[in-house]
Amino acid sequence: MSFEFDLITLFPEMFDAITQYGITGKANRNGIFNLNTWNPRNFTHDHYRTVDDSSYGGGPGMVMMAQPLDDAIIRARARQNALGIDKPTVVYLTPQGSRLDHEMVTQLSKLPGLVLLCGRYEGIDERLINRQVDVEISIGDYVVSGGELAAMILIDCIVRQIPGTLGDPESANQDSFVEGLLDYPHYTRPEIYKGNHVPEILMSGNHAKIRRWRFQQALGRTWLKRPDLFNLKFAHGMTFEEEKLLEEFKQSCKSRQNQ
Repeated sequence: MSFEFDLITLFPEMFDAITQYGITGKANRNGIFNLNTWNPRNFTHDHYRTVDDSSYGGGPGMVMMAQPLDDAIIRARARQNALGIDKPTVVYLTPQGSRLDHEMVTQLSKLPGLVLLCGRYEGIDERLINRQVDVEISIGDYVVSGGELAAMILIDCIVRQIPGTLGDPESANQDSFVEGLLDYPHYTRPEIYKGNHVPEILMSGNHAKIRRWRFQQALGRTWLKRPDLFNLKFAHGMTFEEEKLLEEFKQSCKSRQNQ
């Protein structure tokens, strides 16, 4: 059975980027996931297909009305119910939500389906959120023009975790953040590019040493670039070997700086 996505969005055409291109496009064509869109304008009750109105209490911008969104979500839930998904989770993409991370993606990928609610304007009537939304998710502490971009990021992350999406099943297991660390550096042909060589150890054929080097690079990069992740990963301390690898990484950094 494919993973089912239902999108509540004013701009369904934006999701062609997910269903037609790249890894997710191939996964969609292979039936690994299915994506349906529901435009709230199709659930309005007036001639102008109104989906927003001014905010009670004043203030700039418009607020998305509850009724068109409510009816669209009801239809989306019903579609998934008909496929045997008893209680599809409704996710609202919003800066007020819990920040998306790999652990959350992994958990969501184990569900049979999701209904993703994409807001616009100044936001959504709070009564709709209280009535229909199960989870609120943020992709970061910044604001974009609507929930569509956030929804595409979430879909891409989830689809990568579904078996059969990636050509090599180990690819998802080796991505950044899987082990709480950033990824190690990658190299390909040519061996020398503008005077810069591929690290000699990667040409050695010694797979044990290569694995050690890659782990050291992931460890050091996380310490260097994302101390917040590093401190979270090693909140309860490091092993002797990890400390040794990190110290070697630090020394190599100093050596490069002194050259």
